[in-house]
Amino acid sequence: MDTLPHSTTSWPDSLPGAFERALLAIDRVRAWQVMEDALRRGVPALQLAQMCITPALERIGQGWESGVLALSQVYMAGRIAEEVVDGLFPPPEVLRGGQPHIALALLEDYHALGKRMVHLVLRSAGYRCVDYGRVTAEELSERIQEEAPDRVLVSTLMYRSALRVEVVKSSLLRAGCAIPLCVGGAPFRFHAGLWRNVGADAWGAEAADALAFVEGRLKGAP
Repeated sequence: MDTLPHSTTSWPDSLPGAFERALLAIDRVRAWQVMEDALRRGVPALQLAQMCITPALERIGQGWESGVLALSQVYMAGRIAEEVVDGLFPPPEVLRGGQPHIALALLEDYHALGKRMVHLVLRSAGYRCVDYGRVTAEELSERIQEEAPDRVLVSTLMYRSALRVEVVKSSLLRAGCAIPLCVGGAPFRFHAGLWRNVGADAWGAEAADALAFVEGRLKGAP
């Protein structure tokens, strides 16, 4: 049986592996046991999401891209991970007053967990969000112009999807729309400066950065 170290300085090396094995085995019970063991040891829920769930799913996604894993395994692993994230971030008892209009979108990708994690982190902090779901660059630009949210958060998983942010931003600029756009996802972590290249106003390395962006605390954000 996998064991979790007591120190939070060493647990990330073993915890994602234990969680990943549970996902690949389609074992919901074991996945929850791994999370519950870590929570009992005092690991914060947000840290679990950022340093365990996200890396495990990224490796599973890479396994599919390299032909090692079946699409059905990736799908089921994602479903179980979403259930776990839902449990880690329950709805707040009190919503914030005077809220900004926040929009979330998955840009031309199918892996929605990153967006879901951002949504749940914001929800746990008392913010309401409008989830646009999976959209094309053209659809996202049109909806932003129609609804004029105060801030928009865009999630991508694939590099080609990240490049489509430039289409969104260019369309918004042509329309005279200066709504701040924050991007996140693996491509922006692996390619330094990509967020600037595609015209985003800010980028987040992890779900917690979405909260900082919404509250105007993220470095480089308008």
